[in-house]
Order: sequence, then C-alpha cells, then structure tokens
Amino acid sequence: MGTDRTSTDSAGTDGTATTTVARPAAGMSGGMVLLFAVACGLAVANLYYAQPILDNIARTFGAGTATAGLVVTLSQIGYALGLALLVPLGDILRRKRMIPLVLVVTAVGLTASSVAPTIGVLVSVALLVGAGSTVAQMLVPMAASLATDAARGRVVGRVMSGLLLGILLARTVSGVIAGATSWRVVYAAAAVLMVALALVLARVLPAEGERPAIGYGTLLRSTVGLFLAEPVLRRRILFGALGMAVFSVFWTTMAFVLSGAPYHYGDAAIGLFGLVGAAGALCATLAGRWADRDLTRRTTLVFAALLAVSFLPLWLGGHDLAMLVLGILALDVGVQGLQVTNQSIIYRLAPDARSRINSAYMVCYFIGGALGSAAGSWTYAAHRWAGVCVLGAGLGAVAVVLALHDVARGADHTVAPSGPAVS
Repeated sequence: MGTDRTSTDSAGTDGTATTTVARPAAGMSGGMVLLFAVACGLAVANLYYAQPILDNIARTFGAGTATAGLVVTLSQIGYALGLALLVPLGDILRRKRMIPLVLVVTAVGLTASSVAPTIGVLVSVALLVGAGSTVAQMLVPMAASLATDAARGRVVGRVMSGLLLGILLARTVSGVIAGATSWRVVYAAAAVLMVALALVLARVLPAEGERPAIGYGTLLRSTVGLFLAEPVLRRRILFGALGMAVFSVFWTTMAFVLSGAPYHYGDAAIGLFGLVGAAGALCATLAGRWADRDLTRRTTLVFAALLAVSFLPLWLGGHDLAMLVLGILALDVGVQGLQVTNQSIIYRLAPDARSRINSAYMVCYFIGGALGSAAGSWTYAAHRWAGVCVLGAGLGAVAVVLALHDVARGADHTVAPSGPAVS
C-alpha cells in the first residue's frame, strides 16, 4: 500500500488479457476529494434542472404536458447511452483530457437549450446534455483508483454524497432561478458552470499512466458478458429500473400538479420540494449498514413496499400539502434505500470488474427512468393525477411481488464474489 502497484495481466470478462494500470499510492487530498464531489454534483444536476420548470417550458412553446415531459425523457435516454458508450472509455483514454472535453460539449448543448426556438430543438438537445452528464460516473471510478486501499471506501462515499446532493439541489436551484428570471437562464447558468468546471479539471486532475491496451469493442462486449453471466446482477437491475421508473413517474409530473389548483405554485416554490428528498440521503447510510449485515432481502422488501404505498399519500396530496410531503418522503426513502441495497450486492459479484458492472446496472437504471418519465407524462395527459398515482403504485407493487419471491427462496442473502472471468 505504500508503493505503486505494478501493471499486471489478468483475464478479462470475455476471456481476453487485460492490463491493470499502476495506481499512485499517494491517495487523494481532502481538497481533491471535495473537488470530485462538487464536480459530480454539478454534472449530474444537468439531468434534473428541467423537472420543476416543465410547466413553464410548456407554456413558453404552447406545448402539452406529454411533449414537455420529453425533455426529461430524452435527457435520461442520453444519460443511459452515455453510460453504455462513453463511461467505458475511461478505461482506455486519459481522463484528464476526456472529462474536460465532454464537459465542453455538454456546455454547448446547454447553451443551445437556453436559446432553443422550439420545443423540438429543446427536446433534441436534451439527448446531448444527458449523455454529457455521465461525467459524474467517470469521476467516481477515477476517485476509487486514486484513493489508497485504506481510504477508498470513505473517498467514494464522499464523492457519491456530492452526486446525491447535486440531484437533490438541482430542482431547488432551477426553480428559484426560473422564478426570479426565466427557465432559459437556468440552462445558460449551467453552461457557464460546465465551462468553468472543464477549465478547473483540465488543470488539476492528476495525470494517469499508460492506459491498458483494450479495444473499445472488447470493453463493450465484456460489459454485456457480465450482464448475461450474472443472474444476481440481472435481478438487481430489475429492482433498480423499477425504482427509477417509479421515481420518474412522480417527479416528471409533479410540476404540473403543483402549478395547478389548488396550489398554483410558481417555479421557485415547486423547486423547493426537491429539499424534501433529503430523507433519501439520510437513509442511504442506514441502508448500507443493513446491507453489511446481510439483511438485503428484508431491506429490499421494505423499500419496495415504500415505493408502492407512497402513492396513497401522494394521491391525497393532490389537494393536501401535508400528505404530499409525506408521500415524497416515503418515495425518496424507498428509492434511495433500494439503490444502496442493490449496489451493495452487485459490487460483491466481480471486484475486478466493478466499473463494467456499474455501467450495466446504471444503463438499465436510467432506461427505467426514461420509460417512467414517458409513461408518467402520457398518463397525466390522459388520466391526470389519479392515473399517475395508479401507475406509480402499480410499478411499486411489481417490485414488492419480486421482493416477496426473493424472501421466500432466500435470494441475495449472501452473495459470494465471483471469479474474474465471465464467458
């Protein structure tokens, strides 16, 4: 641990030889960890700025709720594509150059969003912005590589806290800025932040050694190989996709509910509801402790149940603010708790392939989110708030049934690490 690790050859997930790149033993300073956390939060926030201002965007272009909701849907699809096609490049390209470049391209997309003349342009550019937001998922494994063995868990935890805070605060910041100025200023300000972040990271990111000689196609094939070879990974992907779908069903349609009767809230007030999600962040540590004690079957059932039952107070929240807040608390605790439980399980499967496991998991996770956003927007347009709540509760109920089945057969109670090879 006190010296650099030398490069070694090992079997890749598709049976080919791969190279482990030397990792500096010096670790990360507190300032560098903070920078990574802030960068992750700012990058991932681009996915969530639109949610509290969708009603405002719809009014600007005279668009329907389903059409405006495509801004969120396309950004999540772009994020999923970025996870599948861009994030693996961090294993073969120098991230000190790659990450600032992706941030600059993202800034171009955000600038185009701020001046979009039509809803069609805004929706199209959302795909690019979503793909660029995967910088957060490039920085997390980089932090893990730079950290010492003894500090890796703490470093990754702090960086992930920054990512979670970015998700949490993006809606609030977006709503406040849009309420004081315009929704276009939200995108313009985000573009400026991405350029500034690109300049800082280009200067201070540590240089990396020789990258492994792995072909791009090999990386992608090995990720697919892990998905096909690991049934536990596929099961946890299903839980994750359901959780993100439920999450997106609510947050994509929330702005339409709060902007109408009886609330008539503006963008700033709608954005403040993002702060209620702090409960999900607080619950993450507790869920991790339960997972360490191999209580994953029970926690999965508990968090899945919260997904389903949260939509009863959310339905009542259509006319009762206290019930709405209670429903948001239950929903966010369920989603974040289920996510932590899932990750605690899948990271035990193949310790030498965690980045690819994370890629496979997160791609499907955000595909679930994109489908949930689309389904939520269409359901609200056709059946209003009651239909959205039935949809969300139904998806949560599917997760409960799967969790009950796993409890009955003892699935995922203890997951032994698998070997490095996946055929």
